Formats: sequence, structure tokens, C-alpha cells
Amino acid sequence: MSTAKDTPQPAASVVWPDSLRKSRFDTWLASVQDAQGLLAHTLRPASADASFRRYLRIDTLSGASCIVMDAPPERENCQPYVHVAGLMREAGLQVPEVLAWDEAQGFMLLSDLGHHTMLDAMDTTNAQANLERYQQALDALLAWQLASRPGVLPAYDEALLRRELQLFPDWYLQQHKGLTLSDAQANLLKNTFDTVVKHNLAAPLVYVHRDFMPRNLMVPHAAPLHGSLPAEGADSPWGGSAANRSAAQQLGVLDFQDAVYGPITYDIASLMRDAFLSWDEDFVIDVTVRYWEKARKAGLMDFEDWHSDFGAFYRSVEWMGLQRHLKVAGIFARLTLRDGKPKYLADAPRFIGYIRGTAHRYRALGPFLKMLDEIEGLQAASGYAFGRV
Repeated sequence: MSTAKDTPQPAASVVWPDSLRKSRFDTWLASVQDAQGLLAHTLRPASADASFRRYLRIDTLSGASCIVMDAPPERENCQPYVHVAGLMREAGLQVPEVLAWDEAQGFMLLSDLGHHTMLDAMDTTNAQANLERYQQALDALLAWQLASRPGVLPAYDEALLRRELQLFPDWYLQQHKGLTLSDAQANLLKNTFDTVVKHNLAAPLVYVHRDFMPRNLMVPHAAPLHGSLPAEGADSPWGGSAANRSAAQQLGVLDFQDAVYGPITYDIASLMRDAFLSWDEDFVIDVTVRYWEKARKAGLMDFEDWHSDFGAFYRSVEWMGLQRHLKVAGIFARLTLRDGKPKYLADAPRFIGYIRGTAHRYRALGPFLKMLDEIEGLQAASGYAFGRV
């Protein structure tokens, strides 16, 4: 879920796909509004996301507001949302509380974490001005990872990694670019994917949010949009955590229903190589180093030479990021061509840039970079390298 800035609108602005869905919703809302103190006439759009879910905002008698999730059950399964919300709450994270839920019809009432995302609060002209926000995000991420247990969430295994990678040729190359791969290109892509999967399956496993980025992190109600934030606590083994911050200092976490048990490198790659915002690589490395240092203190970097060698860890982050970027480029093309949501494909060049930047730094990806540049009509990329290997 991603909640955008919200200006109250009349209830008539909520459009329903059909009269039956609207009738069912009205009946459900009437059944919960007295117990929850809801003001039905204030119902208005809050946000939509890349799935078939959408979110509405509704005011309460107390002067607060709640979020309504509209998730058609034939399209969306809300069980994972409720399950992961419980896990995150146990880990000390700020997540929406489920106040009411009609599982059969796909209606859910949630507590409202606010109107402003971390993305809304960004000073996009000055990366360093956002450092404290990223520190907060790292606190939440580390608390989530430290709560990890095997067998609780679905495995981010080879089959899932490969299904996600296949979105790139199926939707970005073939459907969006109109490209029919030659046998040589198809074989090159297969070899590239084999290498990507091999690298990523080698990483240690933790809970993975799977879309951990500023658009899905909420600024606390009382926190200013810009300016300094409270310093990190000194009573934690990694220098502050979501659990040790007061509720007024924590970022809220949304859109977590697809969480899995997978590579520890995924969420930090997602955070620093954002779908809707790009930073210079020196800032990306700065924040990633800070994560690495905190994770070392927390015992999360006890793998091969990661504990002593940031470069080794960063290379693994890049390989994980490459998998995500290939996947998202395919998803954005699918959202446009299949689901009629063209705004997402407008950000595809950002992901092609991420892909090219990583591919430029690793010899094994050289042939793939050449093929991609030919497809895109671009020149070779450049950037930092922790050893071209």
C-alpha cells in the first residue's frame, strides 16, 4: 500500500466497478461504522497501487481517520497481509492495525499511518538532507531482519527468482519493445539469468519486505517533512532500532503483503535503488555502508568475508539489485500493456539505467550489457566498481 497526499473529496468521487460491489461495500460499512465511529459521508480515495487493491480514507467521530482496503477476493488474497502485519508488529515496526475485516468480500478497515510518505518528505535537491530519514528506514529494516525465522514466510527460492526474471524478456523485451529474441540472444539471456540466480541464492536468508522503498514508508504524524530528526539511540547493539524509537519517531511500513524469506541483500538494494527516485552513487554507497556497519554489530554480516569487507557485501547487493531491476522493468511494462496503468512504464528508463550501471561493472555481464545497449540504442554506462569481477 502506498498512501499519497490526500485532500478530502465528496463520497461521490469513489467510483465502483459495478453496482453489486458498491452494494456489498455499503452493507459492510454500515455494519462497522457505529462500532468504529466512522463518518460514512467522508469516504474518499486515498491511493491505489500496482495490484488490484485500492485504498480509501474515512474520517471518524474522534477527528482521526481510518483507511479502507478494497481488495476484490477473486483478485487479491488478504491473508498474507494480515499475517505479515502481525510479524512486523511483533518485530516492533509501525504497521496499520486491522480494525475490521470481511475476508469473504475483501473489505478491511485499517488504522491510518498518515498522509505523507517518506518519498513525499524528500528533499530531492540535496541527498544529505535526507540522511536521517534513511537512518530511520535502516532502523526499521534491521528490526525486521533480526526477527527472522525460517519456515514462517514463503521462500524466495530459485523458482520464484526465475519467474520474476522471466518478466523482463516476456513483457519488457517482447511486449514493450516488440523484440523477438534470436536463439543467440535467448541463450545469452539464459546464461545471464543463471549467473544472477547463482549469486543471489548464495546470500544469507532473512525476512524480505520485497518493496522496501520510500514510497512505502510513512512519515510519523508529528514529524516535520524536512529538517533534523532525533538522534539514533545508543542503547541498541546497532545504534538505534524501530523497537527503541518512540512511535512519534518511527517510520510506518506499508505494502508488505508479498514478504518472503530470502536474500538479506534484497531490501537494502530496493531502498537505495528506488523505483521513483535516483541518487548519485556516492550517497547510495554512504547509506549502504551505514546499513552494513549496523548489520555487522547486529550479527547479520557473519557470512564469508562480509564482516570485514564492505566491497564483498556491496557486490552481492548489486547482483540482487540487478534481479529486482530486471523484474520491475518487466512488471512496469505489464502494468501498462495488460492493466492499463501507463504511469509505471514512464519510470522504466530509471531501471534500465540501474541495470546498465551494474552490468558495466562485472565482466560476466559484459555480453548482456552489449545486447541491452543495442536494444536501447545507448552507449556503455559507467560508475563505481568494487573490483570488476
